[in-house]
Amino acid sequence: MALMITDECINCDVCEPECPNDAISPGEEIYVIDPNLCTECVGHFDEPQCQQVCPVDCIPLDPERPETHDELLKKYRIITAA
Repeated sequence: MALMITDECINCDVCEPECPNDAISPGEEIYVIDPNLCTECVGHFDEPQCQQVCPVDCIPLDPERPETHDELLKKYRIITAA
């Protein structure tokens, strides 16, 4: 699944630079995650880095975008051309 940022986001700016796929960007009110670029850090790290640094725990899995580990790895390979 891609990750999402909930409205509990405090715009602290710590998640954006941690994303290896540049999937996180400022939205109109809070940061947002582009589901087409989010691989949950599969291919880069063992755990999603944005979740690791978020001080308010507002980055859950997006239930509307289910993806398997293999699908995330395929997306990673496309994004990175690996």
